[in-house]
Amino acid sequence: MAIRNVVQVGDDVLRQKCFPVEVFDDKLACLLDDMKETVKKEEGAGLAAPQVGILRRIVVCDVEEGFFELINPVMLSQKGEQCGYEGCLSVKGKRGVVSRPNKVSVSYQDRHGEKHIVNAKGFFARCLCHELDHLDGILYIDKAIKVEND
Repeated sequence: MAIRNVVQVGDDVLRQKCFPVEVFDDKLACLLDDMKETVKKEEGAGLAAPQVGILRRIVVCDVEEGFFELINPVMLSQKGEQCGYEGCLSVKGKRGVVSRPNKVSVSYQDRHGEKHIVNAKGFFARCLCHELDHLDGILYIDKAIKVEND
């Protein structure tokens, strides 16, 4: 496992749409392990593959409910609303107020290609929405009501 460099705002990779994962192999497992180690070292709640320069539909979330690896995630449903501060490992030194759904349901594949569905609420739902946006080249600063320095 290795710590990956986190790409910062201004790098074109953060604004591109990611491609689906089609091969579930040791290379994917290594990337997932590296992303886990990186998000823990950076003390983040989540990390998407484009944030480490990889244009694939891969997200990891490290939240109170546990550590989650989501490959090819698809938002199935959204419900309610919550408004709160967000930061991003790719937008250092800033935070912004963003409106997100309070509850979400997301389908995804695990590192072996098995399909699952996760239902999340509160902060976990916010994290999933934030990270899934990364897969389509969207940053929280694009949706923020206001952005300020930390």
